[in-house]
Amino acid sequence: MSRKFPVDLTPPDWLVRNLRPHPAPPVNWAAVARAVVALALPLAVGLGTGHLVYGALACLGALNGVIADTADAYRMRIIHIVIPQLVGAVGIVLGTLAYGRGWYAVGIVIVVALLSGMISTIGAVASVSGLLLLIYCIIGAGLPLPEPWWLPPVLMTGGGLLVLLLTLLGWPLRAGVPERVSVAGAYRAVANLLAACGDPDRYISLRFDVTRALYQAYDLLVSHRVRHHGHTRELTRLLAQLNALTPIVDAASAVHVTGRPLAPEVPEAVRRMADAVGTGRTGTLELPSLPPPATGAARAVDHALRHAAEVVTSPDVDPRGIDDRLGTQAALGIRTARAVRNVALCACSWRYGLRLAICIAIAQILVSVVQVPRSYWVALTVAFVLKPDFGSVFSRALLRGLGTVVGLVLAAAVLEAVPIGWWDVLVIALLAPLVPVLAPRGYGYQTAAITPVMLLVIDILTHQGTALLLPRLLDSLMGCAIALVAGYLLWPESWYTRIGHRLADAVAHTATYVETAFGPDPDPVARDRMRHQLYRDLSTIRTEFQRALTEPPPTGRRAAAWWPVAVAVERIIDATTAARVRVRNGAPPPPQAEVRHLAGQLSELAKEMREADTLTVGPTQSTGPSRSVLEPLRQEVAAARAIMAPH
Repeated sequence: MSRKFPVDLTPPDWLVRNLRPHPAPPVNWAAVARAVVALALPLAVGLGTGHLVYGALACLGALNGVIADTADAYRMRIIHIVIPQLVGAVGIVLGTLAYGRGWYAVGIVIVVALLSGMISTIGAVASVSGLLLLIYCIIGAGLPLPEPWWLPPVLMTGGGLLVLLLTLLGWPLRAGVPERVSVAGAYRAVANLLAACGDPDRYISLRFDVTRALYQAYDLLVSHRVRHHGHTRELTRLLAQLNALTPIVDAASAVHVTGRPLAPEVPEAVRRMADAVGTGRTGTLELPSLPPPATGAARAVDHALRHAAEVVTSPDVDPRGIDDRLGTQAALGIRTARAVRNVALCACSWRYGLRLAICIAIAQILVSVVQVPRSYWVALTVAFVLKPDFGSVFSRALLRGLGTVVGLVLAAAVLEAVPIGWWDVLVIALLAPLVPVLAPRGYGYQTAAITPVMLLVIDILTHQGTALLLPRLLDSLMGCAIALVAGYLLWPESWYTRIGHRLADAVAHTATYVETAFGPDPDPVARDRMRHQLYRDLSTIRTEFQRALTEPPPTGRRAAAWWPVAVAVERIIDATTAARVRVRNGAPPPPQAEVRHLAGQLSELAKEMREADTLTVGPTQSTGPSRSVLEPLRQEVAAARAIMAPH
């Protein structure tokens, strides 16, 4: 007879989500080779010249360069590696000048933490730059580095630039390849979406994949193109090919609303276009024989496919015929001034800067009052964990602790068995591949890969051997505890998810989009930009939703309750796009009274979402012309309001 345990031993969902590794991408062997050379070469040069400490500092800079080497296009790699390294050099200078100055050094690190947090709110590159500014300052203020003061920043920046140099060696051979691969990936994502038309479960998930692929490709092309299209023929053609996907995606929405699947030849045609885009091939393109369209939605797909095929096979594209669907970026000086102004005036920038500064202050004061050997590691842990733009603070603290334990076990074996010298070069060369291989699997895996490398480098600087291990574990646990308590639990905003408010904003913007798309004087460019922004907002909401699910109750539970609403909002936007496609293909446009009524319904729905505390199903009423092109949209709005109906 089986016995039942009095306690359920099944781990909670939020813990399982935290520990589950991300899907493993294919191993980037070029990144692995760069990591081996970039980390091992500085040590080898340092040993060969009798300046091992110099080699260790360059190796530390190279490690941060390897971590930052995640971009695809070479232009983006220059920005992602160079800017953080230069900002980090400022941090190491400030830290070096403050070393050994007692409470003055503590104050310098706290001020740098405030600036680091505020800078991190600008964007992805600024966030990494702010992080390096802080951690380099902490290292400079906590470790005795070689003199003169300018030598450590030169060595560490040189290590990071070595990674960039190794990366750029492939530019002459692979110029334009990352951009083509990105656009081809968007075509494949659209092909998968077309294959899922009529299947509600698959379609919603794949629609988010399409949004992510499209905007990754747009960011890659638009953000780094030159001011005039005609000066870069390759980028001009890729941008035209990317724009050609928009009518296909719009037509897919119209087909999906009908509930009828497309013939398999349709997605296969898009996959063949993807192959042509990825290889840069132009000229004749053999497409499968497409069946004759039987409905208006199918005709829209057919027309969009034939237009895309013409664009893909055309060797030359007139840049004057390409509209900028996402808007033209302002000049660099204007964007910089705008970012500085936003950081100085935005409450969220000050709030995050203060959170980080308070936690760093607690860490610095704690290790100044309590004797903690090599106490800089506590503040380093706080800096790494308290990065809400990188993911849940709670999740990062948990994974940081677990990853440190695993990394320390590996480091213990290395420090015990390997003497300082040429063996270090071999061990670093063996450990280096773990960083690019494990980092994409999640933050815990990245920590486990980085920890033994950092400890080996620090051992070269301090000669502590295995005596490093237990203090590092205690320091990491203290840093995680400070970040959790002072940077997470004591800030009420950490307990709540803003998914509901973000969804409400998306619905309010949808109301404006409906009025623009079916208004008396529709602006095609404004309509396209508005629709693109709506889907980008939904993609951001989905990312935030996935992060919120890794939080413990009640935050994760509250986030899960919003998922049906997120799906409903996605369906509303798809129904709006489908209605617009039908009108463009001959369906009678809706009367303005109906457009205004539906826009009002959406505005009321947005208001209800902002005020809702609980989500329950309730009755709703929505009437209108039964044969109107907006009938599917009206049904989706009614379904969403039913989800939001109060008790």
